[in-house]
Amino acid sequence: MTQTTDIQGQIADTVQLLRAKLGIKDKTLTASVRKAKRRLPRRIYKQAMLLARAEQMAAHPKLRLVLDTPKLAQASEEVQTHLTAINLADRRWGWFLSFLGSLALGFLALSALVLVVLRWRGFI
Repeated sequence: MTQTTDIQGQIADTVQLLRAKLGIKDKTLTASVRKAKRRLPRRIYKQAMLLARAEQMAAHPKLRLVLDTPKLAQASEEVQTHLTAINLADRRWGWFLSFLGSLALGFLALSALVLVVLRWRGFI
């Protein structure tokens, strides 16, 4: 019985980590993982989907006996390790630098276009 509540607790912890680190506000692990698909590496996504499929079975008293708890515990550990390693400050800083880079590229393209038009019109 402790293994099943442990798996259910690990699933709940995984949902909380997805909410804290990736900002996904769904209540079930299945919906949370589907929304986070593009933000997770493929291996971590597969492990999270393995946990999500087991989420409904863990709530049922007879079906929880069928679950492969060591495999689910390992999958939960991998997903939680990946999620705890996400640095939110670094992610925000990367987004800000990406924004500045795209803004600079836009200004460069605009200035090149202005120079081409001025040259074409004979002002340069």
